Amino acid sequence: MNDTATLPPLPDRLSIDPSSPFHNPDVFKREIGIRFNDKDRHDVEEYCLSEGWIKVAAGRTLDRKGKPMLIKLKGKVEAFYK
Repeated sequence: MNDTATLPPLPDRLSIDPSSPFHNPDVFKREIGIRFNDKDRHDVEEYCLSEGWIKVAAGRTLDRKGKPMLIKLKGKVEAFYK
């Protein structure tokens, strides 16, 4: 039942922000899981597999455009379809 042959491959870098150049709406048609340092994360805003980092919101703080402030965490990153 887990047919990943028809799914697009996960990119090296992906963002959930539609205004980002790394946003790919085709990938978001299915749910994506991110495993960071062997723990599943559900709060990832952006990731890069080759450089080994994720960006997550820093609490409730917002930037001047009203988007959440992000912090970069470095470690082992794995992306997969759920």
